[in-house]
This record gives sequence, structure tokens and C-alpha cells, in this order.
Amino acid sequence: MVKQIQKKISESSTARWFVLGLVAFTMLCGYFITDMMSPLQDLLQTPVEGGGLGWTPGEYGKFTSAYGWFNVFLLMLIFGGMILDKMGVRFTGVMSAAIMVIGVAIKWFGVSHDFGGATVTLFGVAWGYPLLIASFGYAVFGVGVEIAGITVSKIIVRWFKGKEMALAMGLEMACARIGTGLAIGVTPLISHAFGDSISMPVLMGLLLLCIGLISFLVFVVMDRKLDQELAEQEDTDTEEPFRFKDIFSIIKIKGFWYIAILCVLFYSAVFPFLKYAPNLMINKFGISMELSGLIPSILPFGTILLTPFFGNLYDRKGYGASIMLIGAVMLVFIHAMFSIPALHYWIVALVLMILLGIAFSLVPSAMWPSVPKIIPENKLGTAYALIFWIQNWGLMGVPYLIGKVLEKYCVTGTETVTEMVNGVATEVTRTMYDYTLPMLIFMGFGVLSIIFALLLQREDARKHYGLQLPNIQK
Repeated sequence: MVKQIQKKISESSTARWFVLGLVAFTMLCGYFITDMMSPLQDLLQTPVEGGGLGWTPGEYGKFTSAYGWFNVFLLMLIFGGMILDKMGVRFTGVMSAAIMVIGVAIKWFGVSHDFGGATVTLFGVAWGYPLLIASFGYAVFGVGVEIAGITVSKIIVRWFKGKEMALAMGLEMACARIGTGLAIGVTPLISHAFGDSISMPVLMGLLLLCIGLISFLVFVVMDRKLDQELAEQEDTDTEEPFRFKDIFSIIKIKGFWYIAILCVLFYSAVFPFLKYAPNLMINKFGISMELSGLIPSILPFGTILLTPFFGNLYDRKGYGASIMLIGAVMLVFIHAMFSIPALHYWIVALVLMILLGIAFSLVPSAMWPSVPKIIPENKLGTAYALIFWIQNWGLMGVPYLIGKVLEKYCVTGTETVTEMVNGVATEVTRTMYDYTLPMLIFMGFGVLSIIFALLLQREDARKHYGLQLPNIQK
């Protein structure tokens, strides 16, 4: 009986999975905000008199690239990793969730006011106030959600090491994809229900994120209980405080670079694609704006079962490096098919999106649980931060690049459609685009992903990281 009382809370299967549910829900709320503007792209580009904000594709690209401004140029993710390794998961998690809430509040303020068409010039470029304020809020939010991501990764390692770690990470990613799927599929419906409102979906996302912060606070209570039990058993795994030389020791590892570059290439071919996918559905497949998010939403929803499935496979059978390689190969095929102009039937989009959901399940389910096999646990926060920082270069630069390419090379004409704006039938003129070139760019990222997946597989064979071995220790 005494032995049972002294059993760590992390050894309780119920407690472990409940903790996972709490932090995964917080990330679901965060990813709902991350992708909620993509199905509103067409509305954002609608002239102000038509109920939109009148942004160009280039301005929409600026907004989406704002996600990585502070993380990339101000190194906020690196500092977040340092704080995580020094202050622990509880402090860092609450901090990052609070930053997310502040960022979304600023973003909502930006899109809910027109500011009379006033502009400001920064670095020689004119910005409308809604675009500037919304972009600034999105940049602040990007800091919070990325630091939350590395924090949750370390929480899972802390609670699931030697157990079902890849499955737990897969389930957490599945919850994040639920957030993405809800954002893409539900946001246009919310907007339409409130008279094609842009601000109302953002406000609802803000309220959801506040609930996510409360969920993380419940985790804090449970994690503090774990520390108390470990202290009573004199079994604390005290981590070394952050040292700057930790960064240099991490960046000397070839395997770290291969997995980091694979990460930025793969995610650059998926997340920026999702930000333009609803507009692709309108322009290439002839789907209405209200329904444009439904087919892209299949991608994140398709990962809900598959990511945990592949994570469980990795836990029990191994083959992590092979799983990543297969996902990269699928990515090339899918974007190649999207780039063919003759394939413009909605059923083609549906099938390709299902396949992309499978590819998007394969790579992350094996990639994130592989990092602790390459990097010592006391440096994991910094290592995850460095990987997320490198990833943010892609998440910042690629949407901006695609926006510029669309604006400069892909305009095919305009069309006039009738839409209900504040309950009144209004004729709205929209610019139409050919997405062949952007899809070829995404395919190029997939080709590079294959190369680095092969390099990672070779490095694993040389250094015996154990990427092909099961995670569960028997």
C-alpha cells in the first residue's frame, strides 16, 4: 500500500493522458487562431465597399508572413527556449499562452476598425492601419504559439519518456490539426453567419484561446504535484541551467541540422499551402467562397487518426527515418498533381487533400519524437527552440513569396459576382489567379525534403541514434 502511495503521478496512465489532454487542448486553440484567416483571404481582398479590407495578394502575404517576424528577427524563439530550460514548463507555458491572448486581442482590434483608410510608411513601404495592426498582433501571437509548441513538446517528453512518447506527440499534433481543420472549415461559415464579418471569427477565436489558457493552468496544478512527489522520493531529475555553450554543442550535431532542415522544408510545403488552399479551391476548382474551406479542412482532420497511428507504430515497431522519407515522397507527388492545369475537378482536389493528410501525418509523427534521440534531455528546450526558429524562416518567408508570385505572375483576369453584404445583394469584382507556379514551388520544397530525409537516414546508420528503433523501453 505504501509503495502504491509513493508511485509517481506520471506512472499513472490516467494522469498522464489527462495531462496530455489539457496541454493538447491549449494547442488546439492556438492553431485555430493560426489558420483562421486563410479561408477569409478572398474576403480580405474584397474592396472595402464590398465588405472586405481591400488587401492585395502581396498584402495578404505580408500579413501571413508576420507570424514569424519576431521569432526570426528578434530571436524570440531562441530566448523562449532559454527561458524554458531555465524556468521550466509551467512558467513558460503560462507565459506563452498569455502572449497568445494579447496577440489575438491586438489582431482583432486591427481587423475590426477601418481607421478611415489612413496609412503609415515604414521602411519606405506604405501600410494601411488595419494591415499593420493585424500583422503586429499576429506577430505577437506567433511568439506565443511557437514557444507554447516547444513547451508542450518538452512536457510530453517529461511525462511520457520511456513510454508512449510518439503516440502522445501524435495525439497532441492531432488535436492541433483539429484546431487547423476547424479554422479552415468553420471560419467562413461563422463569417457568413455574421454578414461576411472578418472580425467576428477572430473574436470567437480569442474567447476560445482564453479557455485554452485556463486548461493550461489546470495542468500547472498537476505538474506541481509531480514535482512534489519526486522531491519526496528524492528522485528529482534536476536539469542543468541554460548555458550559451549548449547552443554550440547542439549546432555541431549533423543529425540536428538534417532534422531541422527537413522540418522547415516539409512544413513550408504544407502550412503556407493551407493559407492559400481555400483561394486555390475558388480559382482552380470553382468552389464558392462559403464552401472553399471544406476540402482543405480534410487535411488536418485526416491527420487526427493517422498521426497517432503512425506515432504508435514508431513507438512499438520503429522505422522513424523511413516514415519521414515516405511522407516526403508523397508530398512531391501531391503538389505535382495540384500543378497540372487540366486537373480542375473538385473530386481531384478531394483525393489529393486526403493524400496530403496522410503525408502530413507521416513526417511529424516520426520527426518530433526523434529529436530526444539526437539531443540530450537537458538541452531539449533549446534544441526544439532552434528547430522552431529555423522552421519560422519558412513560415514567414514562403507565404510572402507565394503572395508576390501570385500578384506578379499569376493574375488571369477578374470576375464580378453577387454576394450578400450586410444583408444586401452587392456586386463584387474579384481578381482571379492561376496557381500552377505556386504549386511547383511547393513541389520543389518536397524534392528537397526527400534529399534531407535520406541524409538523416544515413546519419542515423552512422551514429546509431536509434531512429529506426522502437521508443517504448521494455
